[in-house]
Amino acid sequence: MTMTASPHILVVEDDREIASLVARYLRANDCRVSLAANGRDMDLHLAEGRFDLIVLDLMLPGEDGLAICRRLRRSNRIPIIILTAKGDPLDRIIGLEMGADDYIGKPFDPRELLARVRAVLRRVRDAADAANEKTSRRHTFEGFTIDVAARRLADPSGAEIALTGAEFDLLLALVERPGRVLSRDRLLDLTQGRTAGPFERSVDILVSRIRRKMEQDPHRPEIIKTVRSGGYMFAVDVEST
Repeated sequence: MTMTASPHILVVEDDREIASLVARYLRANDCRVSLAANGRDMDLHLAEGRFDLIVLDLMLPGEDGLAICRRLRRSNRIPIIILTAKGDPLDRIIGLEMGADDYIGKPFDPRELLARVRAVLRRVRDAADAANEKTSRRHTFEGFTIDVAARRLADPSGAEIALTGAEFDLLLALVERPGRVLSRDRLLDLTQGRTAGPFERSVDILVSRIRRKMEQDPHRPEIIKTVRSGGYMFAVDVEST
């Protein structure tokens, strides 16, 4: 994904009033915006152009937002901010489980949405910049290999393990500090900085997702261990080059 001065945002929202409001506000703040009313429209837009971020409503006709998010994450790392009912925390948690990068509850202030869009894009840009500065860095552990520049995790057979941007950032923070107990707040500082706000619970969700992709038994993890009242620790040896 190539970041531009005017990021291209795809808003997937079937409520025309909300979609129009979001589009007007983002366009007034130096964003390019395309609109889609459902998953099919979204797929057509993605096939025709490049986007920096998707704003995705959960309550869509036909294929709902959670199903779309899960489908996108199978092959696409584009950042996703989900729109969900303000009073339903379960939708937010499930959205994060599906790979969303952030969420915002309805009704929302367009200024907050803009702030979240900028925060997510900034995290993506900063991660890409950091990777470019470390083009020769690789970490190996238990047969796994992390290529920092390519933002790629390979399993012992060499096959790539698909990670979202948030998953990769959290895993890298742990890998670069093996044997150290890192609190959830510290992990938020390392991966999301001051933009973390409502993401405090997402650390546990991200760790759970990473474990499912790496651990032989996610319920008895050997690589990323939970430290009671402490946080998490990367518990295996790491070789860095």
